[in-house]
Amino acid sequence: MKNEDNLIFANKVNLASPKAGAKIVDVSDEFFAKADRMLSDKDPIFVVDKYDNNGKWMDGWESRRKRVEGNDWVVIQLGGNCSIDDIIVDTSHFTGNYPPYASLDYSCNTSYKEGEMNWCPLVEKQELKGDFVNEFSALKNDIVNFVRLNIFPDGGVARLRLLGDLTPRNLENGKEVELSSLLNGGKIIGYNNAHYGDVNALLSQGRGKTMGDGWETRRRRVPGHDYIIIELGTPGFISKIEIDTCHFKGNYPDRASIQTINLQSDNKNQNRFDLSESWEFILEEKKCSADNIHTFGNDSLMHQNQVSHVRLNIYPDGGISRLRVYGTVAD
Repeated sequence: MKNEDNLIFANKVNLASPKAGAKIVDVSDEFFAKADRMLSDKDPIFVVDKYDNNGKWMDGWESRRKRVEGNDWVVIQLGGNCSIDDIIVDTSHFTGNYPPYASLDYSCNTSYKEGEMNWCPLVEKQELKGDFVNEFSALKNDIVNFVRLNIFPDGGVARLRLLGDLTPRNLENGKEVELSSLLNGGKIIGYNNAHYGDVNALLSQGRGKTMGDGWETRRRRVPGHDYIIIELGTPGFISKIEIDTCHFKGNYPDRASIQTINLQSDNKNQNRFDLSESWEFILEEKKCSADNIHTFGNDSLMHQNQVSHVRLNIYPDGGISRLRVYGTVAD
């Protein structure tokens, strides 16, 4: 039966996520709370009466009260050559200890050396609100490898989100690579349902750590099936597909299939994605099992055409921890 669910278009990739390869490389001060907490994909929490040796435990980055001139900062290395469109500086749960102002800089340098970076403005100095999701548009940028968040003069930030696109640094023609990986520029375009988990986990490295580390839909009570659409990091020729149901035991899909299309960069319009149910099948419906890596090689694939996007269908609903689409880069 035809799937009547509407396509929900996804936001851009959070380039500040560890799933996208982001990591802290330098920080001026993290006395009260470690800077790497600020990159967590989970929403920030507040735990009443939780303290550590330095004071109140906070879910984010927090520096000590500054008693000298200057300001605090943290440097994040991104997972590829990135372009950033929007920034979120989330001060959730920081009320009397948030920074009143912040700015962001970026660098195209390929390695980090303190004092030798060529920094350019990404967001000019802006006022922040406490316990609030502060949103900003980025200034023009390209090939961003490092970002520096500056807070004035000190305080705490729960989460930093950098929304944009990642271009892989090295994808060699003729060599089999993971075309769908976030680190290779893959991204979620949209889905009909993502009630549980984090959709970007589907394209991240390693096996899922928990059942929450993947894409899971709600229990379907009407006819149809669920699906998710992925844009590959670069168009290519698929040679192998892995569907991993790690940790999904009583809620894995009964079956799964994959459809494909090859869209030129100037032809990626919404209408083509709305009609994705008519895309060509590369993997027909296959039975799934619990907590298992399902591998499909060339003998299971229905065509060898160049593709730019894939649609993963699950029947009727359930959870997938990882999808890996391997292939060679198109010329």
